[in-house]
Amino acid sequence: MIFLNGEAFMEEAIASVLAQTYSHWELLLVDDGSTDGSTGIAKDYAARYPERIRYLEHPGHANRGMSATRNLGVQNARGQFISYIDCDDVWLPHKLEQQVDLLAANPTAAMVYAPLYCWYSWTGRPEDQHKDHLYGIQLNGLPPYSNSLVEPPDLIPLFLKDKNLTPSGVLVKREVLQTIAPSEESFRTDCSDDVVQIKICLNCRVFVSDEWLYKYRIHPESSCRVEIKAGKSHDLRLTFLNWVSDYFEQQSVTDSRVWKALKAAYFPYHQPRLFRVVQQYLQLRNILESRIITTGRKILPQPLRHWLWLQWVKLRGGQLKE
Repeated sequence: MIFLNGEAFMEEAIASVLAQTYSHWELLLVDDGSTDGSTGIAKDYAARYPERIRYLEHPGHANRGMSATRNLGVQNARGQFISYIDCDDVWLPHKLEQQVDLLAANPTAAMVYAPLYCWYSWTGRPEDQHKDHLYGIQLNGLPPYSNSLVEPPDLIPLFLKDKNLTPSGVLVKREVLQTIAPSEESFRTDCSDDVVQIKICLNCRVFVSDEWLYKYRIHPESSCRVEIKAGKSHDLRLTFLNWVSDYFEQQSVTDSRVWKALKAAYFPYHQPRLFRVVQQYLQLRNILESRIITTGRKILPQPLRHWLWLQWVKLRGGQLKE
């Protein structure tokens, strides 16, 4: 668990690790130079559970960014497998047990991952209670990778096209992170995850599970949303894509699907005006579709409505739910 000023939710995240049904774990709390109470919280847990929990920090309590902080944790880890939990998120109790079993049953896989649960309802506010949803490869009408071992580099085109499909909630073999996929320390923020996943999915088999085990807390102070509010996410994505292009060149990648997906990912940057037109068209189409569907539900008889819906789903590639 890397953290920077995470005192608001950190104890709940740690509690979800302590509640794991799989008991053979260690928790590394890796401080990226916090200035709030999270340093004290981490040190307190390390003192209370010295055999299970360790506190780590950079020399001089420095702030070096996400990638360097994750690398510090990986370098000090003693387990065969490594997982990550952000200090504002929560694991389900059987997260480790299930994923360890999956890697044991699929020994050629370097990593296992599953959909994330986007968690809005933690606030308790009535307006947030119906916002929770899942996202992941299995939930977007994409190729049937659910509960299957995926060969490299089949996953890469998917999450180059849609950042929300980047593997998350993972369990990875430590040797893979140390030798094939260390974090790139030039990436100080959220793209550090994406870089590691590119390396793993280009070189290794990955098992894709269909059961969500990770609650991803949605709140305005998360690092992702802070970057969006600051207007940095657009430039960070371009920096990431440039890194991907260089990495593919270094690795002598020849798979045309991968290069085609990268070219498509560059589209908003190479053709910004055309991209905005396409986005406006898609927004308008979605509004019209929603109104047509709502009207159809009100005026059409159920058998005809069901038949039309089936045709619509087929036309849209099976991505919609009635």
